[in-house]
Amino acid sequence: MDSTIPEKNNQRDNSPWFKDGLRFECQRCGRCCRGGPGVVWVNKKEREEISAYLGIQETAFAKNYLRSINGRISLLEYGNGDCIMYDNGCKIYEVRPCQCRTFPFWTWNLENESEWEKVKKTCPGIDKGKIHALEDIQDNLKLHEKRFD
Repeated sequence: MDSTIPEKNNQRDNSPWFKDGLRFECQRCGRCCRGGPGVVWVNKKEREEISAYLGIQETAFAKNYLRSINGRISLLEYGNGDCIMYDNGCKIYEVRPCQCRTFPFWTWNLENESEWEKVKKTCPGIDKGKIHALEDIQDNLKLHEKRFD
């Protein structure tokens, strides 16, 4: 037996690879808000909160900032892919949608360390700031996955 490999007891460890937590703090750089095309889904509650934060009626908010895609609602983006809410920083950071609040703790980013490392190449907030405990990460995952329930 190779003595450099730590022995495991007979019980299989089903903990996720990030069981010891992950370090992340948003740097507000806008890299996840600009560039390539994408969608930022917003549910009814988020639309209400954002329009109130901006001080405009929901109908005006919908007309000027939202689009419908296959029956779901997304924030608009400019032709270059930038989110309509990005202008040298997020204009609605305090009430940003769940999709934005829970980044980078999304299912596909946490599938394995390799996926996390891919995201790290574009997000300078990864490995900065406080360590998010496993429970916090799992709460973010649940929140992100159930935001339209």
